Amino acid sequence: MTDTQTTTADLVVAQIFHVFRERGQRHYGESVSEQEHALQTAEFARQYSEPDALVLSCLLHDYGHMLHDLGENIAEQGVDARHEELGAWLLKDWFPEEILQPIRQHVASKRYLCRRNPQYHAGLSPSSQRSLQLQGGPMSDEEAIAFEALPFFDQCVRLRLYDDMGKVPQMPTATIESYEPLIRRFLKPDATLATPDSEPAAHRTTA
Repeated sequence: MTDTQTTTADLVVAQIFHVFRERGQRHYGESVSEQEHALQTAEFARQYSEPDALVLSCLLHDYGHMLHDLGENIAEQGVDARHEELGAWLLKDWFPEEILQPIRQHVASKRYLCRRNPQYHAGLSPSSQRSLQLQGGPMSDEEAIAFEALPFFDQCVRLRLYDDMGKVPQMPTATIESYEPLIRRFLKPDATLATPDSEPAAHRTTA
C-alpha cells in the first residue's frame, strides 16, 4: 500500500470531520453550538483525567443530534429525536461498545440521575428540563436498578455529567482535528462504511 492510497480509517475520519464542519454550527436550545458542546464535553473529561475511551464517547455523544433533519430547538416543538440511539446506530460499524454504550445511554443517564439525585434534577438547564419530559421523565426505582446493571454503567453516568458541564459560551477548547489520533486508535479493525440494515425509530412526540 502506498502513502497515496485511501484507507477505510481515512474515510471514516473524513466523514466524522465533515459532519462536524457542516452540521456542528447548529444550536439545540443551549448557548453553544453542537460542535462547541461536543468539544467542551470532551475537554472536561480530559480535565478530570478520564480514560481516552470515555473522552472519545464525550466527543461523539451528540453525533446523532447533528444528523437528524428535525431542525433546531426541537424540544420546544414537543419532539425528541432519539439522537442518542441514532448516534450509536450511525457509529456502530466504526467503534466498539465501550465507545457506543455511553453514547447510547446518555439520555437514560439523565433520567437515572434525576431519580437518584434531586439536586441534579433541579440543576438541569431549561432546555434539558424540557427534553427530559419528552424522554420519559425521571426513572422509576425499578428502571434505575436495571440501569445500574448495564455494561459500562459508570462511564454512562460520567459522560452525562460532562455533557451537562459543556455549555459554556466562548470556552477555549482543542479543535476537532486534534482528536484524529484518538478516533483512529479506537476504530474497529473491520470498520466499514456500509449502511446498517435497519434504522432506529426517528423521534418521540408528546401525546
